Amino acid sequence: MTVCAKEEIWGKICNYYSHWIINFLLFIPEIPPVSPAAERLRYILGEDDDMPTPTLFTEMDTLQHEGDELEWKESARWVKFEEKVEEGGERWSKPHVSTLSLHSLFELRTCLQTGTVLLDLDGYSLPQIVEEIIERQIEEGMISPDLREKISFVLLRKHRHQTKKPIHRSFADMGKSSSSASELFFLLCCLPGHAQSRSMNDIADTPSTDQLKNKFMKKIPRDAEASNVLVGEVDFLTKPFVAFVRLAQATTLGGLTEVPVPTRFLFVLLGPQGKAKSYNEIGRAIATLMVDDLFSDVAYKARDREDLIAGIDEFLDEVIVLPPGEWDPKIRIEPPKKVPSAEKRLDMYPLGLMNGTAGGGGGLVEDEMPVPHELGEELAFTGRFCGGLFLDIKRKLPWLPSDFYEGFHIQSISAVLFIYLGCITNAITFGGLLGDATDNYQGVMESFLGTALAGTVFCLFSGQPLIILSSTGPILIFEKLLFEFSKNNGIDYMELRLWIGIHSCLQCFILVATDASYIIKYMTRFTEEGFSSLISFIFISDAIKKMVGAFKYYPINTDFKPDYVTAYKCECLAPDPSEFTPWLRGLPTKRQCSLDWSQLSKKECLKYGGSLVGKSCKYVPDLALMSFILFFGTYSMTVSLKKFKFSRYFPTKLRKLISDFSIFMSIMTFVGLDMLMGLKTPKLIVPTEFKPTRPDRGWLVMPFGKNPWWIYLASFVPALLVTILIFMDQQISAVIVNRKENKLKKGCGYHLDLFWVGVLMAACSFMGLPWYVAATVISIAHIDSLKMESESSAPGEQPQFLGVREQRLTGILVFVLTGVSIFLAPVLQFIPMPVLYGVFLYMGVASLSGIQFWDRIKLYMMPSKHQPDFSFLRHVPLRRVHLFTLVQITCLAVLWILKSTFLAIIFPVMILGLMGVRKMLDMVFSQHDLAWLDDLLPEKEKKKKEDDKKKGKDKKKAKPDDSEDEYHPYSNCSPSSESDVDRRYCVLKLHIPYKDLIYPSVAQSQWAAHCQATPRHRP
Repeated sequence: MTVCAKEEIWGKICNYYSHWIINFLLFIPEIPPVSPAAERLRYILGEDDDMPTPTLFTEMDTLQHEGDELEWKESARWVKFEEKVEEGGERWSKPHVSTLSLHSLFELRTCLQTGTVLLDLDGYSLPQIVEEIIERQIEEGMISPDLREKISFVLLRKHRHQTKKPIHRSFADMGKSSSSASELFFLLCCLPGHAQSRSMNDIADTPSTDQLKNKFMKKIPRDAEASNVLVGEVDFLTKPFVAFVRLAQATTLGGLTEVPVPTRFLFVLLGPQGKAKSYNEIGRAIATLMVDDLFSDVAYKARDREDLIAGIDEFLDEVIVLPPGEWDPKIRIEPPKKVPSAEKRLDMYPLGLMNGTAGGGGGLVEDEMPVPHELGEELAFTGRFCGGLFLDIKRKLPWLPSDFYEGFHIQSISAVLFIYLGCITNAITFGGLLGDATDNYQGVMESFLGTALAGTVFCLFSGQPLIILSSTGPILIFEKLLFEFSKNNGIDYMELRLWIGIHSCLQCFILVATDASYIIKYMTRFTEEGFSSLISFIFISDAIKKMVGAFKYYPINTDFKPDYVTAYKCECLAPDPSEFTPWLRGLPTKRQCSLDWSQLSKKECLKYGGSLVGKSCKYVPDLALMSFILFFGTYSMTVSLKKFKFSRYFPTKLRKLISDFSIFMSIMTFVGLDMLMGLKTPKLIVPTEFKPTRPDRGWLVMPFGKNPWWIYLASFVPALLVTILIFMDQQISAVIVNRKENKLKKGCGYHLDLFWVGVLMAACSFMGLPWYVAATVISIAHIDSLKMESESSAPGEQPQFLGVREQRLTGILVFVLTGVSIFLAPVLQFIPMPVLYGVFLYMGVASLSGIQFWDRIKLYMMPSKHQPDFSFLRHVPLRRVHLFTLVQITCLAVLWILKSTFLAIIFPVMILGLMGVRKMLDMVFSQHDLAWLDDLLPEKEKKKKEDDKKKGKDKKKAKPDDSEDEYHPYSNCSPSSESDVDRRYCVLKLHIPYKDLIYPSVAQSQWAAHCQATPRHRP
């Protein structure tokens, strides 16, 4: 006899799909969008419940027969994915996705229909729960009373978990242990009595020491509860003994579970011998269902047996069948990197709708659209004076304390070291370039001081402290053009620059007061990705350019020939006495005569007028090759260590620690290598004295006295260009940092950020320091270094991205360290510049990750069959994707050309031009394609929402008013009439055979008459 008779199984299968047959036979024109199972689940899960459903740890134990002894042995466990006990290796398998047979799911469904279901049972111990189950089965006539003791005896046997050794071991096994002699003596003397006492013992009432010390508890959330599955075969049953129990309160049932987690659910399946494999598959089926997010919610909220069956039906609706001839069931499917949550499953599809689109099959849902791009309420136009600024302050003020104490974390240390090295490298680079462009009116010292001052103030008071301020290329070009204009026209450069800064500050205040940041809403992904890609490519190209420059400054010695090494020498020859040598004037006559020219160094020989003769005199060590090793080694090691947290080596915490400190470890490794080699590679040069770079200027710039009065007013015009530059650069960088993908929880403050940038413009102008604005690449690197992931994850489950550690402490420490770098010069002078160029290269490459534009560029080089399964490729033709990408590449090329010429000063205007190009794309691409490849413009989104509202109103008007007679088929009320009962519900949920619907007079079912309906034929 089988677990579920074949006739009954096929009857259930036919009943399950009979509503499709009836719809066809009875000519029902419309098919509902959701199944009755889904409707029932909507009713169950739609009830208000503030308490979240706990995570379930599921353990399956199978009954083992060893002679006359019985014991329950743990065979598998689930937190999210399945882990099996490897019998041969006596260890746990790798976590894998459970693969179930459709047959086992239907058998499980039948078992729940015919077995005992006890919901909200008041249980305090396993013997009491077992007694309740047996008593219910006897009352319902499922088993005879004489089986009570036998079933109770079996269910109360001890449980052996994977952490324990078996209760039966051979003498040879005992001989391998240290206590083999005592164990052998004990068994030989006391074996009969001991075996008898053990067989009569019930399961332990309290958790054992092994349970309490089990390290697996780290993988289970604190509020988790357990569901236990017990399956086995016995010789005294003729039909299956099935019970599903939900306790009113989770209770710790002693040694029942591997870990000390309170049990909430219990599933028992005992059956006749010969069907152990079938029982095992049914147990795996219910265990897999219990860790399914949707079914576990149903299990907690179910009111009766039918609710549980509805949960299984919904699970069956979403099941994907793998053809047996195209897949090996022995293969264990690796857990995916990301799985949809229960909420997303409810939102993405109509609940219970046959999932034909899964796996790429079936038709697409007609109205399927991506999640719309939303920038949040921070950019809402208030219409009030400084309305946006006041809202930013109001929004950020409650988070101010947490902005400091949340920074005290070890992850912050690695972020500070990483961003600090990036900032000082940037400050030195831009400081040197500014010094050359402005005749040292602004140099490296001013760059360090300005970076420290502006960055610290911004991180203390801004709306988004994760943004890092820095000098940018367009500002550098503006400074160069302004200095040349001042020099050619006899205008004092510093005073003119001061007034431009004051005007720009006032213009920023006007933009803040009028909520001008609202226009950022019109910057879609097209503009954001174009801007961020340009900045990333600038970082990459600058790093490579500097590395190529090292090969020019330290050329490789290509003329060296190892076979002629004996010919390589260099001698210092004395100058001709007849020629006047000014260098010899300072030497005494005796010293001139006794001077041994052959012993002089290269510098001394040239200093005293000697000449160098020989093939090795022009020898240059291969510093370029060493610099390249330091450059590429730093980059590649950083990339490798950053990915180390996904490797299989070392514990999770150690891997994460190595990943967090990857940049610091790479820098220290190659600094050590450079010191070990002892070569004169170019080193980091930091100012050692706190004084202006140019001796004839002070730390304050006076606003009057050097230029005509009309200059103070005329500077309004160039200030307007600077304001546009700062506004666009700052706000686009802020939009990129505040992306919804970063899961920022404390909100942002576009108006507050721009306000402080304006204040710092004026302050830096008075002190003669460079102007600062948001640095896109360094800010993205700051975000990446502070990303948080879940620590307690199920075996096989990838750590979930939780968000970013939003605080002000890392930024403040970075800029304070930058300010005191002049005192750290003795330490910083050991860092080779190629190592920092490698850090720059990593910043540029890392900031490209996650940009759809970059992913679409790579599609050009991939055959269609090897292209990744991007969502936009499922909805947009590939030729349209390539066309959209080509437009972006063209825009990027134009920006790159402008950036490389004196026209870089109009770079902000070209960013506005990108917005115009995006507007014109509405005439080339459909809104559907743009929704997947980019974002819809605000007015388009508004129009679409209005159209949807109109459609909804039209549907409501077309619906008849039948609210008075409304009846929900899953409520506790009885149907008032035959028409109130959904015939499809009768077929699917109550499993009325097809013949009962067609021939109600001979049907045995009491529901036949209710479910019978007159066939509706098409006209």
